[in-house]
Amino acid sequence: MAWDEWEQIKADVAGRNAPGMQLNGVPPDDSGPATSLVTGGVQSSRQAWLAAGEGIGSLRKNIGTASGKAETGQTGLGDTTGCLTAAAQQEVHASWKKYTEEVGRRCGSLQGILEQVGRDLLLTDEAVKAEVDRVRAEFADRDDAGAPTGR
Repeated sequence: MAWDEWEQIKADVAGRNAPGMQLNGVPPDDSGPATSLVTGGVQSSRQAWLAAGEGIGSLRKNIGTASGKAETGQTGLGDTTGCLTAAAQQEVHASWKKYTEEVGRRCGSLQGILEQVGRDLLLTDEAVKAEVDRVRAEFADRDDAGAPTGR
């Protein structure tokens, strides 16, 4: 008799077209299998995050290459006493070298964030925004007195 009762329960459940169990507890909407009421249809791709990180890493590498070529171009300049153009060139080069190093570090920080999101896909939008805001604050353009310039 127990077997008949089990068969009846299974038939009742099958007849109701009950949805399958969902581990995330969010019912899917009708716009497709990969969307839900929580995401509102926004989808994330691990490959897209990793590609963005790779792109930033490539930019960092190109900046480093260009900075290295500029450094090579400064060799042999020698003593700039009495030559205002050479002294100005040396000063501009030092300024841009520092700036490109900071841009490279900024790219490295962003690359790390993007690649982490791509690997984990665990960070919330707020967590990603907080990390990017942290990088933005750390590398904000500043005037000579150290105050942010707003750029």
